[in-house]
Amino acid sequence: MQPHIIEVADDFWNIRGSFKIGGVIEIGTQASLVKRSSGRFVFLDSYALSGDVERQILELTNGGKDVEAILNVHPFHTVYARKMHERFPGARLHGTARHVARFTELPWEAERTEDPALHAMFSDDFDFSVPRGVDFISSNENVHFSSVLALHRASKSIHVDDTLMYIRFPKAARLLGRTDSLSFHPTLGKALQKRAGAAREFRQWAERLAERWRGAQNLCAAHTAALTAAKNPGASIHDRILEALAKAKRPLSAHERKHG
Repeated sequence: MQPHIIEVADDFWNIRGSFKIGGVIEIGTQASLVKRSSGRFVFLDSYALSGDVERQILELTNGGKDVEAILNVHPFHTVYARKMHERFPGARLHGTARHVARFTELPWEAERTEDPALHAMFSDDFDFSVPRGVDFISSNENVHFSSVLALHRASKSIHVDDTLMYIRFPKAARLLGRTDSLSFHPTLGKALQKRAGAAREFRQWAERLAERWRGAQNLCAAHTAALTAAKNPGASIHDRILEALAKAKRPLSAHERKHG
């Protein structure tokens, strides 16, 4: 994949980056650059910038001087945290508890990205949400379900890693009527906490998220694609989140049968 930037909306840019498992299998990754109402910039996630992507980012941010903070929002997306800090050393660096534990030498701020204290710090521009009923940092390192979802209210844009996946089908499938799909990450069943009520809490969280962020028009998802208002061929993001929840009925029901 050739790294590139999508101008999702005014003051919101999504970087579609390259990430290869084992250096071979391309699954892609993302980071977003957001201009706050103050005129300063925030990164959601980290990426190793280079080439035209780096040039465009530096032009937008006054050579990087206007980057206020880097918010790493997925506990298992850690590969580029050090590189991003090295590129923007003047920006406040925030990460999840797992980021902090993995890179103890980096100058992390006290507020973790999953903490309400951080959400309050950026509440002028963002709403944040952490999934309920699931492990935020799973003991199984192959379960990457949870992340901190971020809504930039002014641009009506959601940044989400793994928790929600947006797939744009290839041309052959589109000819058969399958255009695109939003779904929860397939590791949901493994991420649910092994206790009574966890599936219900997750379901309630998803329903409330859809309602609270009803006005969202853009959704940028890691590894897959960005759904922008200009290229949305179907339902609203509100309806798509509820449809994704309906598609998750099997793992949620299985969990309730086992744990209550």
